[in-house]
Amino acid sequence: MDDTFYMKQALLEAQKAAQRDEVPVGAVVVCKDRIIARAHNLTETLTDVTAHAEMQAITSAASSLGGKYLNECTLYVTVEPCVMCAGAIAWSQIGRLVFGAEDEKRGYQRFAPQALHPKTVVVKGVLAEECAQLMKEFFANKRR
Repeated sequence: MDDTFYMKQALLEAQKAAQRDEVPVGAVVVCKDRIIARAHNLTETLTDVTAHAEMQAITSAASSLGGKYLNECTLYVTVEPCVMCAGAIAWSQIGRLVFGAEDEKRGYQRFAPQALHPKTVVVKGVLAEECAQLMKEFFANKRR
């Protein structure tokens, strides 16, 4: 299994979000070559602005492991995390962050490039086109 495989799993979660009329962002957390958490945006469903895919995945992964630190885990997310999610990623000390599409408007790189934990390894652009396309289609349909 590689980054592409796990990003495809995150894309499946993003598609679930789109089917619920949620912004299509999906995430999975992998620890020791095993998916321990799957999540997608639930902000509309839960009426909660903090219910981003990353936040849901981090909470689920911590529960699965029985601890708050995820330093041996990789978070795969279809879109670059926002500042709030970057903060949660930092606090959970995720070992690796892999994301697909960059978010030039709301991504952490623009507003808080130092927000992640210093030891977190970041990999950008895995299946970026597919991830970006899902977002573009979602918002194009919203404007119709």
